[in-house]
Amino acid sequence: MGGVTPASLAPILLVLGDEELLATRAVTEAVAKARAVDPEVDVREYQASALTVGEIAEMLSPSLFGGRRLLILRSGQDARKDLVAALLAYAKNPDPDVQLLVLHLGAAKGKAFADGLRSAGATIVPAAKLKGHRDRVAFVRDEIRRAGGRCADDAAEALIAAVGNDLRELAAACSQLIADTDGRISADTVSRYYRGRVEVTGFTVADATMVGDVPAALEALRWALHVGVDPVPIADALADGVRTVARVASAGRGNAYQLASSLGMPAWKIERAQRQGRGWTPEGLVRAMQVAAECNAAVKGGSDDRAYALERAVFSVAAARQGSIR
Repeated sequence: MGGVTPASLAPILLVLGDEELLATRAVTEAVAKARAVDPEVDVREYQASALTVGEIAEMLSPSLFGGRRLLILRSGQDARKDLVAALLAYAKNPDPDVQLLVLHLGAAKGKAFADGLRSAGATIVPAAKLKGHRDRVAFVRDEIRRAGGRCADDAAEALIAAVGNDLRELAAACSQLIADTDGRISADTVSRYYRGRVEVTGFTVADATMVGDVPAALEALRWALHVGVDPVPIADALADGVRTVARVASAGRGNAYQLASSLGMPAWKIERAQRQGRGWTPEGLVRAMQVAAECNAAVKGGSDDRAYALERAVFSVAAARQGSIR
């Protein structure tokens, strides 16, 4: 995060909207920037409905020990009137060593709070659900650009047609394409990776496999292959699923938003991996990683029966998980 200075951190951030991916990303980026300025920054998270005026006053007051603080207030629309009044009063003269980030759904509930923060000069981070097709096309192009790639409108259109409208799936698909190509994404690139029914991708197969649902994983796999989905992204998705669960498990227990910066992945992906990782042992994950590596080698190395290699991997990963929970 080169170029991040204390002066470049907005004293008050208002994340406005109900799109989980965008809101999560805003929090992750705010934490990363705060840590770039001060690696020892004190990051605290609170639910607005459970916070009292006395508690917030203590948190926002100058610290006797110095150091930066980042206070994340979730569900700002649920804040009580006395808390809203205290925060709006604070917003008029914020502490330079404290950054306040408020997440607000942006609907009618609690609108006066959002409007008051806006009037006080809060930096607005839009996080509303993307309703229009053009907005989703722009999102895909921005995702590719953020990762250092290039993507024309027709390629973005093709990816949306293949993956669907869910932003998390689109973001994951963009990351996968960038990882497996030279970064120049064309409509032909997308069509090679995602052919067939929109709902079935490698991620569908991987998610079912990681929780041990073999029938669902095999059904998704066989349908994907039947309609022409390339085996390579399926093998990649399975390997990514195992690798992600292993990385998150090795990081230990913790809040997904706090782990996001150190692991370098979005909080929603960490939360999903934490759910999928329940019941796995380190030994089971090591075995699953070996299976995924063997599957990748078979699929990308020109195996005579790539479908069989994928089916065998589903059974073997699920068996490694079953061995973990015995």
